[in-house]
Amino acid sequence: MDEKLLHEIASARSDVLARIAAAAKSAGREAAGVELVAVSKVQPDERIEAMLAAGQRVFGENRVQEAEGRWEHRRAAHAGLELRLIGPLQSNKAREAVALFDVIETLDRTKLAGALADAFVQAGKTPRLYVQVNTGEEEQKAGVAPRDADAFIAAMRRDYGFAIEGLMCIPPAEEPAGPHFALLAKIAARNGVAKLSMGMSADYDIAVLFGATSVRVGSALFGARG
Repeated sequence: MDEKLLHEIASARSDVLARIAAAAKSAGREAAGVELVAVSKVQPDERIEAMLAAGQRVFGENRVQEAEGRWEHRRAAHAGLELRLIGPLQSNKAREAVALFDVIETLDRTKLAGALADAFVQAGKTPRLYVQVNTGEEEQKAGVAPRDADAFIAAMRRDYGFAIEGLMCIPPAEEPAGPHFALLAKIAARNGVAKLSMGMSADYDIAVLFGATSVRVGSALFGARG
């Protein structure tokens, strides 16, 4: 493997972890309470291998089929690997998603819940589930509207028996992220949801200040995609 690339990736990861630690300290939190999720979508194999060599074991992917090609053959080779689906999930891909992912962060509609419930039975396994909240109420984005989040979480628990581990959001790019992170934290608190997946390369340290328990970082780790 290219030693220069190994150094570049390991250094970038160290820098991100240091920023997470600094933000956690400012918030009076332990850095260990924040999981770094490396967003590996569309990354070439050599950068994935370099990130694995640097010690990273939690990765986020947007598409089921792309993730299958990237990770199925790496499962056996890397102990402790955790895969998170952080992109929208089509109901007809629920079975494949359940088979591959340890965490599904984009539950946002009843039809998908039904497909996942069936897939859980077929697969004999239950990935951890997050509800995606569309905090900016953007038409082009997936996610439950904030005003509907309480009822949706309650329905997932009542009707499907789902243990909702966390909430996830992607704030509007043109707005300050802080208020959106604060809103997600407020919804989680009143619904007894423990985990918050929020913050990306441009704002993950801000997310930590608002209580993020995982941050989804791509370009700050791997470099900007060409």
